[in-house]
Amino acid sequence: MNIALLGYGRMGKSIEKIAIDRNHHITLKISEPEDKFDFSNCDVAIDFSVPSAAVRNITKALDANIPVISGTTGWLEDYESIVDYCNKKNGTFLYASNFSLGVNIFFELNKVLSELMGGLNDYSVSMEEIHHTQKLDAPSGTAITLAEQIIDNTHYKNWTIEKPEANKIYINAKRIKDVPGTHEISYDSKIDSINIKHTAHNRQGFALGAVIAAEWIKDKKGVFTMKDVLNIG
Repeated sequence: MNIALLGYGRMGKSIEKIAIDRNHHITLKISEPEDKFDFSNCDVAIDFSVPSAAVRNITKALDANIPVISGTTGWLEDYESIVDYCNKKNGTFLYASNFSLGVNIFFELNKVLSELMGGLNDYSVSMEEIHHTQKLDAPSGTAITLAEQIIDNTHYKNWTIEKPEANKIYINAKRIKDVPGTHEISYDSKIDSINIKHTAHNRQGFALGAVIAAEWIKDKKGVFTMKDVLNIG
């Protein structure tokens, strides 16, 4: 499979290594805004760029009828317009806030736990997420996904990173050098606490999940998520 890398930072380089190890080829690398998009020798595109470039990158791939998956966070105010554009083009698009296979299992655990805790208002919920100092957005897209799952199943209405507030999930977003990603959710009452936690030991899990998603999506049409890739639900 011939892969276009839209964004060639730390994640792009990790994806490149794993893709080559799995006998794929990197036939296009886009790292600067002025780079030319020549998808003529590409089967699929993987976007791990920056928020300001994500919409452009995804749109260019859809225009070229190239399936595109994106793990860039911080641009989701435009997500629905990209979905509409993909459907208009009869294209192929998959977005995930986190491509780690373990994190996507963690999403399902979080969903089930929030459903179980939904009617137990004696418990307050909070979250801590830790990432490397080069991560541009806070909270992370993964933390937002986790918070939105909890909001869907509990009395909480929103999330905040400023300070704990009633009806808002407090997300303590930390940035520490060389931390790939940690997410912990806590339900606390006067009687006890319940915690679930996912800790990434390195970036390889994110890169591997992205390559697996690219392999899965190559010949499909439509808008997908990692739940489709993993056949969850």
